[in-house]
Amino acid sequence: MEDFRRSYLRLCKEGGIDTQESVLAQLQDTRTVTGSCRLDLRGQSITVDTCSVLGRVLQNDAVFTEILLSDCMLSEEGVKLLLNGLCSNTTVKVLDLKGNNMRGTGAEALGQLLVRNKILRRLVLEWNALGMWEEGFAVFCEGLASNTSLSQLDLRNNQINHQGAAELCLALKRTSTLQELDLRWNNIGLLGGRSILEAMQQNRALIKLEMAGNNIPSDTLRAIEQSMNHNADRQSTLRESRSRTQVLSKEIQLLKDEKSRQFLSMMETIDRQKDEMGRSSRNSSIRLGQLQEVLSEQKSSVNSLTAKLQMTEAALALSEQKAHDLGELLTRVKMEKAELRDRQSREIKKEQEDLAGKEQVKVAEVSRVRVELQEQIGHLQAERTAQGGLKEKIAALEREMKVLSTAHREALLDKESEISSLLERLRIREGEIQRIREDEAQRASFLQNAILTYVQGSPLAHFSPKK
Repeated sequence: MEDFRRSYLRLCKEGGIDTQESVLAQLQDTRTVTGSCRLDLRGQSITVDTCSVLGRVLQNDAVFTEILLSDCMLSEEGVKLLLNGLCSNTTVKVLDLKGNNMRGTGAEALGQLLVRNKILRRLVLEWNALGMWEEGFAVFCEGLASNTSLSQLDLRNNQINHQGAAELCLALKRTSTLQELDLRWNNIGLLGGRSILEAMQQNRALIKLEMAGNNIPSDTLRAIEQSMNHNADRQSTLRESRSRTQVLSKEIQLLKDEKSRQFLSMMETIDRQKDEMGRSSRNSSIRLGQLQEVLSEQKSSVNSLTAKLQMTEAALALSEQKAHDLGELLTRVKMEKAELRDRQSREIKKEQEDLAGKEQVKVAEVSRVRVELQEQIGHLQAERTAQGGLKEKIAALEREMKVLSTAHREALLDKESEISSLLERLRIREGEIQRIREDEAQRASFLQNAILTYVQGSPLAHFSPKK
């Protein structure tokens, strides 16, 4: 606030302009109010020179959000200089120019302000004479049509006739931000009322329009009020739709986060299972190496047994490779299907726990086979001198190895079949999610069509003014 006051004094001194003590006193009072953002000069008689200085100071001011200049006896030139300064201001949202008898020049300056200023929200112009000057009021209406920030406009007691109302209606057809307009106590009349009613068939933003004291028939006023009600209902529907969209977006984000956490947990479980399988495979390789050293003296029999063991190792390595490939495939599927619901995630987790149990059964089976092999090798060492008996036992071991290898392959095939079944379920659930999205999109389309049908089918949609 003090910076504003110093700038005002400096510019007055540089321009050789006498400072107005009443303005300085008001600035001093404003400075002493903690946290104030309002420049209140209501009722002060402000000269043209003071308006010029204030306009220059307000160009770059970043403090005041409200400027109150009602009943200040502003001249046309003073209004023009003040409004020119506000054109580049980026903080003032409320401007009150009530009771300053503004006419053609003031209306044109207001039009330029509305074209260039992108921050003003509320403009009070009550008790002026803007409607008396058709050309100036047309410029004002053109600025209003191009403005994208103003939401409240007060034009009470501005001597606006039916021609001025027609210009104002052209602006109402183009503006999409003005929500409240006060036109009480003007001279709009029957023709102007019909023009406004026609404009309301195209305007969808205005939700409050005051028209008392304009000699407009009651049926026209009721029709205008119905248009306001339709706009209010439409705005309420749009706000509700936006609110629902935000809620749905939050729920979807929560689902995504939950699915991500569940996916990470599942991947950690898979990694642990892979590590256990790797350790089991390494232990198996070590034990098989020990068996080869023990049976190295019996080359013919041991070579055959070693070959079969190597085949088993190859099968285990192939199983590990398949498990790794399936893990990568599950990772890609999981990244693409991040929007699956909690219920589906719990089912997948449960099925994977079933898979973990089967994997443990398989590990136990392999351990049992190894114990049996150790026992049979012990028998072979005990009967080394009996070649005939050793050959028969080796043959028996070969048969058992075939049976065990066959059982192991069948177990691997079962596991692959179960994983394929899981992938098929994932595809089915993806289809279900896609159908849900299509249903949601269809319901949204039905809602939009219903709104359009309601708007187009209302009595106002076919209304045309009587000639």
